[in-house]
Amino acid sequence: MGSDVFADSGPRHMMARIVGAGSSPVTMIRINWDSDEHRRCIAACIVNGTYIMDGDESSLHSSGKALAPAWWESFGFRRLRTLEYECECVFCKTKTKLFTLGAHRPCSIYGVVLEHAPPAGARPHPSAPRYVVAFRGTMPRHPSYLGDMHLNLRILVNRQHACGRFRHARDQVGRLLDSISSNGGGTAAVWLAGHSLGASIALDVGRDMVARKGWNNLPAFLFNPPQVSLAPSMLPQALRRVAKRVIYPASYAVKAALGATVLKPHERDMEALFEALAPWAPELYVHERDIVCQGFIDYFEQRHKMLTRLRPVAEVAMKLSLRDMLICIHSTDPENGEDQRVRPHLLPSARLWKNSSYHDPHGLEQWWRPDSELRLSSRRYSDHGAEAEVFYG
Repeated sequence: MGSDVFADSGPRHMMARIVGAGSSPVTMIRINWDSDEHRRCIAACIVNGTYIMDGDESSLHSSGKALAPAWWESFGFRRLRTLEYECECVFCKTKTKLFTLGAHRPCSIYGVVLEHAPPAGARPHPSAPRYVVAFRGTMPRHPSYLGDMHLNLRILVNRQHACGRFRHARDQVGRLLDSISSNGGGTAAVWLAGHSLGASIALDVGRDMVARKGWNNLPAFLFNPPQVSLAPSMLPQALRRVAKRVIYPASYAVKAALGATVLKPHERDMEALFEALAPWAPELYVHERDIVCQGFIDYFEQRHKMLTRLRPVAEVAMKLSLRDMLICIHSTDPENGEDQRVRPHLLPSARLWKNSSYHDPHGLEQWWRPDSELRLSSRRYSDHGAEAEVFYG
């Protein structure tokens, strides 16, 4: 990662330097709100600002100057409020002090709500959002690291929906959307954005808003979203091709058989939720070499192949997860029953942006680079199939 100074590390292809009257050059940003590239870059920069903001609040920057605001103010946004929540890790719950991690902070910033504030006299662009809600990911070597890792472990077992930070995020976004709706505004006026762990939060929030309130027009920009899977992507490269030919068809056949017989009630519940979520299509930005989000690539590509070859089986199986079916059979935990309402594996539709560049596979900085640097392709997947893949750059 480069400098936290926006002028040094921001999207240079969107910057224009002009000379002010008797002063040093001023950096101006050129924005095309209808451009997929510009929208991606803006969302990524704003998310990066949430990482830096926590450092600003903690006085971690040696300069003592707040560096985060430039990452959103450059695009015409101002901070409306900060999102923070108390850590739920075992050390905070038991009030255990770790001598090796004495700087651990029980409450930290995990996101920000921004409001678009165009210059005086300027009319807002119809494609620009009124608000952006952005969530940061895990911050290694940071006082909030234990809390972040606690959430990552919850994601690993598909229990993030019940976490306090996720609940707090859903509550904050729900209130924002309610206020906009009551004033006659549309939900497209709000963007959700996040990186890694933050992408999981944004995905959970968006899925919940769609499933419970029917707000389908909610743009979401998810950078390197984790997809925990026992898919062939976890195997060595030499075994992946063979494993895919065996594991996916077998998995689909088992899920379809169980869903049509002993777990028919569970299959009906998942089908209803699947249909409710189908109109929503978040933007997923993944790198081919990033093991954290490789599961999304495999899920959508293999699902499309199964729909093409064995549609009746695929239409049942793609709504189900073997892990969730086992949980459904054995669970008597009321909290887990609540968690069943919005299953993390359910994502009927998405636009998958696949990056095969030389950049850090899990890094956020790559996503505010121009298309020409990313060797980028996109494909829109829905419950009916997939569109043709489009290549950029």
